[in-house]
Formats: sequence, structure tokens, C-alpha cells
Amino acid sequence: MTKSPTDGLFVRYMKAFEDSTEHTSNCVACQDGQECVAGAPVHERFARLQDAYQARQKQQRR
Repeated sequence: MTKSPTDGLFVRYMKAFEDSTEHTSNCVACQDGQECVAGAPVHERFARLQDAYQARQKQQRR
């Protein structure tokens, strides 16, 4: 079975979601809506991958 191009993107997106959620649950600053220095890249990666995944899903629906 051949993996579709979205499989890797989906896995990275879900891992970034997990990392972002885990960081937020352990970081008071991020819980208050103020990204800390360590959390900013974690949350930015999640946002980038989410945008990419959603864009790909939108393309596939056409």
C-alpha cells in the first residue's frame, strides 16, 4: 500500500497538536494566552501545519 502525500503531513500536524497541547497544559503563561519564549515556536509549528493540512483538505474537496 502506497502512502498518500497527506499521511506524513497529517502525522506531523497531529504531533504538533499534541506538543502544543502538552506545553500549554504545563505552562501558566501560555494558559493565560501569553506565549512564552519556549512555547512560541511550538504553537507556531502547530499553526503552520494546521494551515497546511487544512489547505490540502480544501484542495482535495474540489
